[in-house]
Order: sequence, then structure tokens, then C-alpha cells
Amino acid sequence: MSKILVTGASGFVGSRLCEVVARDGWNVRRAVRQFSGRQDEVVAQLSNDADWSEALKNIDVVIHLAARVHVMNDDAIDPLTEFRAVNTSATLCLAKQAVESGIKRFIFLSSIKVKGEFTQSGLAFKSDDGFILTDPYGLSKYEAEQGLLKLAEQTDMEVVIIRPPLVYGPGVKANFASLIKWVNRGVPFPFPFGAVYNKRSLIPLDNLVSFLIHGIDHPKAANEVFLISDGEDVSTTELLQRVAKAFGKRCLLIPVPVWLMTLAAKLIGKENMANRLFSSLQVDNSKACDLLGWKPVISMDEQLKKIADAT
Repeated sequence: MSKILVTGASGFVGSRLCEVVARDGWNVRRAVRQFSGRQDEVVAQLSNDADWSEALKNIDVVIHLAARVHVMNDDAIDPLTEFRAVNTSATLCLAKQAVESGIKRFIFLSSIKVKGEFTQSGLAFKSDDGFILTDPYGLSKYEAEQGLLKLAEQTDMEVVIIRPPLVYGPGVKANFASLIKWVNRGVPFPFPFGAVYNKRSLIPLDNLVSFLIHGIDHPKAANEVFLISDGEDVSTTELLQRVAKAFGKRCLLIPVPVWLMTLAAKLIGKENMANRLFSSLQVDNSKACDLLGWKPVISMDEQLKKIADAT
């Protein structure tokens, strides 16, 4: 089997990926920011002048997960510069050294934010849709994608780009963790989300890991861009109901009109959060399924149950 370097190996996605590939017999080297004592770890920093020579030694495939992640309230003075430094420049620094080291394939975890924030009802994003400028994070990921695809044209290294929507699973953080916390309190707290009819594509952690592994050596994945999801688009109302079911809790949902909740959110400065709760964002994962023969390995309800069991 190929020897794999995983960056961001101690993160939410990276730790699960490394666990699965090691279990399945792959030879993996974990790139981390701080050494934890594991023999398969190498300390590496994401920067424009980082030296990856030791980390890349005898490696066949790089799975690049490390990134400066998107945050709702970024307090950086110049967010675009900060995102570009890590997500674009540092990524291309690693990729160029990977070419010099004879790496066969470079798998890059991008983001659906390259495609945009929202979709109209029933109109899912497709892999070949054009770039939509949303924010500095999305732009930095797009610029990294373009640099990687150019490298693939000019060299023998193959590139695989994956753009997931929101990823959820055991250990999930940010807004999804907050949602779980509220539902899991076990009190009949009334959520005013009983009449939200949007559609959101999500991706369970186990499905994302499955697809990343699928991309390691599948010949048809070379130099392709993929959108992936679990194929179960849900409304905010349905998501709350399914989380509550997984935790065995009662979730009281009041059918408050979306326009009224949006207005209230605007008045208290939470318009961006409201947009994510009430708008649609759907992705078409047919290319991943048809071209590579990939299928989700876990359903939404199964992944939510794993979150509940681990909580």
C-alpha cells in the first residue's frame, strides 16, 4: 500500500482519518503542530517557507487537511491576508515540495464555500459550477485549488480536490456542537424552528473519511474536483428532530414564521447566523458516486447516534 502523509492529523477530520487508515493497514505519517509522543508523528508548521523534506521522505500520497478554518466572527485585522498565508501560500509551498519529492498524488480538502453560501430551492451546486466569491476563507481555498490544478498540469503529480459542506461526527465543534448541547439538555426548551422548510446538504465524518480514502489510489480521481454529501438533504426543523431522536430527548419546536425570526435576528446583530439556519445549501454528489463508484458508508441517523454514544 501507498505510504501516506496526513497534515492536520490531530484535528477533527485528521484524527479519524488516521485511525481508519491505520486500522485498514495503510502506512501513515501524521503531520502535527505539537508532538504528542507517537512514533508516526512529525512536527510541521504551515508557512510559506516551511521545510517539508523530512515529512515527505518515502511518501507516496499527501492528504492535506490542515488549514486556517472559517470562523463566524473573525477578529483578524486583515482576514484575507491571514487566510491566504495558511490556506493558499502554505498549501502551495507543501505541494511544490511534494512535486520535488516525487509524490504521486496530492489530496486537498477544500470547502463548499468555494461554490457559495446558499442555493435556491432544488438547485444544488455541481462540481463544474463557477467560483462565487463569498468571504476571505472561500477565496483562499479557491486560490489554493487553482494553484494545485496548475501544478498538476505542469508536473506528474496528480491532484484530487474535495469540497465538503458542513462535516458532523463525534467531536464536532462550533455551531453543530451548540445545537447538540441545547437538544441534549433534556428539558422541553421551545425552539422556534418548527416551520423551516430549507434544504441543507451535510456530510458525516465517516463518509468524508471514506471518500478521502477512496481518493488515495482511484485512477479516475486524478485531477478532478468533487462535491460530496451524505445524500440526505434536510431542513433545520428536520435536523433538530433527528438530533433529538438520536439522543433520546424531547425537542419542542414552535412553528414561528421564518421572516419573523430573520427580522428578530437582524435586530440583534445575528443576521449571518439566521441565514445559515434558514437558507438552503445543497450539493450534487453524483460525480463522486458515478465517476468513482463511491457510496456513503453511513446514514445521517447512524452518524448522529455515534455522536450521542460518544457524548
